[in-house]
Formats: sequence, structure tokens, C-alpha cells
Amino acid sequence: MSTSSRRILLDPTGLQPSPLTPPVSKSDAQRALVLGHLTGAWPLPSVQAESDEDLPADVRVLRRGVEALRLPPGPVRDVDCADGGAPFRILATQAAVTPGVRVRLTGTPRLGERPHGPLFTSLKDALGPAGFALTEGTPWPVELAAPTDTSRVAPVFRVPGSQSSQYASSLLLGCAALYLRERRAWSVEIEGTLTSAGYLELTVAWLERFGFELQKSDARYTVSGYTPPPSVPSLPGDWSSLGYLLLVAWKSGGTVERADPASAHPDQAILRLIEQVGLRTAPAGQPHTLKVTGRPEQGLRASGKECPDLLPTLAALACVLPAPSTLTDVGILRLKESDRLEGIRALVAAYGGTSDLQGEILHLTPPASPPARFEMDSQGDHRLAMTAATLSVLSGAPLVLTGPECVEKSFPGFWRQLQRSGARISESP
Repeated sequence: MSTSSRRILLDPTGLQPSPLTPPVSKSDAQRALVLGHLTGAWPLPSVQAESDEDLPADVRVLRRGVEALRLPPGPVRDVDCADGGAPFRILATQAAVTPGVRVRLTGTPRLGERPHGPLFTSLKDALGPAGFALTEGTPWPVELAAPTDTSRVAPVFRVPGSQSSQYASSLLLGCAALYLRERRAWSVEIEGTLTSAGYLELTVAWLERFGFELQKSDARYTVSGYTPPPSVPSLPGDWSSLGYLLLVAWKSGGTVERADPASAHPDQAILRLIEQVGLRTAPAGQPHTLKVTGRPEQGLRASGKECPDLLPTLAALACVLPAPSTLTDVGILRLKESDRLEGIRALVAAYGGTSDLQGEILHLTPPASPPARFEMDSQGDHRLAMTAATLSVLSGAPLVLTGPECVEKSFPGFWRQLQRSGARISESP
């Protein structure tokens, strides 16, 4: 359950066409921050250009962690990862490959419950012979002591791919650090099928933008060279956040800015997925500005293997479509900031629809008509909060939401964007 007692009332009546703007992509920013740190492009200009008020909390967490790793040699560095799964996993590897550093990582109880064992095992198997040490609390703290010399260990990390692509991404960024220090190739070997492979490809894309050379064959990724790029790459808008805004803009008749269709982010798939139901996106004058038009004609189908973070957003859309929808490979949703699979089902039920879970397949059936209003507890999960709000806008049904502040994790300005579209937000008793 959410620990927040704050409740808001979102009234989506009176929408108006307005330009909506997402934050920088936290997935892109986290990779770019690490690479900027490794290659000397610190502080990263495109992150510095963002106000802390608009910067996703996960990005601020990772920035603080990198700043701790950049301190002169000394005592143990304490890093609070809050509830950031990606920052925690990325920082764990970066700490493990920073010579002689000792780090004490902490986080929320929910972050401690999420799976990290495969990453820890990979680090210990590869770096243990050089003196790497890792001690786990119950669940906190996690203490890491990095070796001073890794030049004599085999230059490869092996990790299973089934639970999360974040393990492989974290290790591949570690390979970049080790290559720069040792000037020898380092590899990540992925065992089994990789889930959410698009996020690892995003990591590869950022490595290449920062000048790293990679060799890819089957399940092996190798950092084998480095040439400084002519300039530091800039950050795109966040496609996970754009998913909500595109649907809000469709309903309000507005536009969405900072939407680069050429982005490598997996959630750019929203453009293709909404086409299934009869919606279309088109340029709206300014570069990277889109407008959504069309009328829903059928249900949709999407897979958690391709874009797990989009599934809650698509579930909101499914609730207002004229036919049932199907989400596949949904088990991965149980391992997020909350059990998002049950969160989606709770939202659909609160809205008056039905859901049928059969193994890894979730069937969603919209109600015959929207409710007069509905209530939802965010469970402290930013995506569930924004999904519920998106459904309110799409349906016109007012929403009472418990725990709205959790959107700070990825989209601090979300509620301001909804107000820009004409939605009214007030405190609810």
C-alpha cells in the first residue's frame, strides 16, 4: 500500500489545446551521466541545463552517486538510491570498477525487495579474484569494496538475461570504465533470452555516441575501442513520459514537444502501437513536435518483452477502446516499483472494466460506459499514478488519487502539464 495520505481530485473537464512538454529521458540521462563521468565530459551540459525542479528524481539520484564516486580517495562513500532500480544497479557496477573505492548503498524497502542477485553474482565472479568484496544487509546496506587492480582477471562479465536488461546495461557501462583504464577489451555475455532488449540497445547507442567501439555477436557485447567524439551528445525527451502526453494531447487537441521519432528508446514504440487502434501522429510545425489524430476502431495488443514501461499507459488507453485488448509477457511488471501487474488490474476494476490473467497474458475489457468518477491508490509507483491520471483525461471521469507525489521519480512536472491542458487539480479530503 502507498504510505502517502495525500489525495488529489483530478477533474478533466474543460480541456483545451496546449503544447505539452516531457522531461529529459531518465533512461538516456542515466547512461549519458555515467559516460560523461568516464570520458571527462563532467558535468554533463544537457543535464546541467535542466532545473532540479524538472529533473527526474532517478537522474538526481544517479548524479549524486556519480559525484560520490568522483570524490578523492578516503572513507566509505554513502549513497542513498531511494527507490531507483536503474541508478542502484548502475552505481553498484561503477563502484565495483572504480579502483580502491568503498561504497555503502541504501534505498527504500521496496528497492531492497527487487531482484539484484544476478548482478551481484556477475560482479563477484568476474572481479572477486582481484579482491572485490560485496556484503549485503537485510536488505540494507549493500557495501562494496572495489579492487585496485583488475588487469589480471578474465575480461568478461556473465549474466542471465531473463529478469532484467538493466544488469547487462550496468555491466556494459562497467566494461567502458575498465576499457579506458586498462586499454583492453571487456565483454558482457548474456545467458538465455534477454528481456527488454531495447534498453540494452539504448545503452549500446549511448556508448557509441560517446566514442566507444563495440563488437556484437549473438549474446556477447564487447567494448573494444574509444575515440573521443567531436561534441557531447544532447539528451532527448523521455518517451515513457511522452506516452502519457501523446494520449492527453489526442484528447485535448494539443501538441507534444521534444518528441524525436528517431529516438532509440524502446518506448518510442507508442507511435506504432497506437496506430493499431486507428490513431495517427503527424508533425505539428516545429521540429520534434507531434499531434495525434484519429478515432479508435479496435483493441490493441502489446508485449512486455518490447516495452514493459508502456504497458500501464496502454492499459489506460485500452479502457476507452471499443473492443478488448491483450497485453502479453506481463510477468516482468511484478518486479517494478510496485507489482504493476496487480496495479493495472486494480485500475481497470476501479474504472469498471474487467481483466483476465492467464499465465503471461492479460486480457482487458473496457466497461460499457465510464464511471461517474473513480479512485486509485498509486502504491507509491510513478507509472501507476500517471496511468490513472491519463485514464481520467481520456474518459472524462474525475479521479481521486492517493499518493500523487510519486511522479517526481520520472516526471516532476506531470501535474503542471495536465493543468496546462486544462485539467483542474485540487486537494481531496
